[in-house]
Amino acid sequence: MTATHTAQRSTAKQGWASGTMVFAAVMLMLAGVLDIFRGIMAIAEDDVFVTTRNYVFKFDLTSWGWIHLALGVIGVLVSLGLFRAATWARVSGVAIAGLIIIANFLSLPYYPVWSVVMIAFSGFVIWALCVVRRDDSFASY
Repeated sequence: MTATHTAQRSTAKQGWASGTMVFAAVMLMLAGVLDIFRGIMAIAEDDVFVTTRNYVFKFDLTSWGWIHLALGVIGVLVSLGLFRAATWARVSGVAIAGLIIIANFLSLPYYPVWSVVMIAFSGFVIWALCVVRRDDSFASY
């Protein structure tokens, strides 16, 4: 292999790593902002949500609102750390995205379609944060 081929390969790996990290940051920011709005709607007891009587995980709509609001705020803060390529943000991003998946799974009967969308967003965040290796990430920054 020549030096230019190795340099091009290294540059391509760095571009891929930074691209997936930015993708994860944007997706987590989006999921966080949407979770904040969902939390505000639930706290205000908006009539957008479906009320079910016979569901195993029965919580008050206001408590779900506070849970989603807190997860959304933390998700937005962690996404700002991802834009700075902080290692703590990668670990926290996977954890927060996992918690968002769990919260949306448990709140499926209240807003089913949106819960599935948020689960998919968070799944993409976890994938993007886990696919970047430590030695590939942001050497050019």
